[in-house]
Amino acid sequence: MQVHRLKINKTLCVLAPVILMAGCSVMTPPSEDPVLIKLAELEQRLASIERVMQNQSLVDMSRQVSALELRADELQGMSETLDHDATTTADRQRQLYSDLDDRIRELELNMQARNAPSVLDGGTLIAGQLPVPGGSDRDNYQAALEFVKEQRYEPAALAFKQFLISFPNSDLAANAQYWLAESYYVTQDFGAALTAFQLVINDYPRSSKVADALLKTGYCNYELERWDAAKESLARVQDDYANTTAARLAAQRLKRMETEGV
Repeated sequence: MQVHRLKINKTLCVLAPVILMAGCSVMTPPSEDPVLIKLAELEQRLASIERVMQNQSLVDMSRQVSALELRADELQGMSETLDHDATTTADRQRQLYSDLDDRIRELELNMQARNAPSVLDGGTLIAGQLPVPGGSDRDNYQAALEFVKEQRYEPAALAFKQFLISFPNSDLAANAQYWLAESYYVTQDFGAALTAFQLVINDYPRSSKVADALLKTGYCNYELERWDAAKESLARVQDDYANTTAARLAAQRLKRMETEGV
């Protein structure tokens, strides 16, 4: 814009002497002087050009500001995305570390369990421990029954007691209660056996083990020299479960007691 103005000013300087000379020779009114009219037009054009250039500069500046604002929004969005990705990555890494730690701990426990002697292979069983930790009711029932078959009655009793605590609603609960009582009976703990057999009769009246449990209450009372109670239980077996093996064994014991005079 300054360059155009300088060019116009130079033109005016060249024309000035001519204008003065013309003014000296002929006195023309300013409104009709073609030179002055031309100068006025040039001034108007120059002002118009300056306004256009000024407006164009404002438009360009506005566009630049808008572009900068848009770029700032994009950078802000990128920054927020990076922050979110960093947080997500950190959370994912923490979860991976936690999962890895759990897996390592599980492997260590499995290795320790593998190296330790199994209760099914002669290892010890403590109170409150299932023979198959984490196993189903059937798994633990079968494991406890194996102790009975192996004549390992102490761990059998512990296993059946914990079975009844861990699986009180199992379909095998009545059988477990019976074999718990049997474990006591075989080890001649007749008082505990009597109580355990009585629980079979009272708590599981529909169980197939009731007849055998009733027979064993007669045997326990016999061993405890409770003759009347023994006779009562044995007679009940004969009456309630006639023509069964339990009834036949009850008759044999009653005959023995008669022979012994008790």
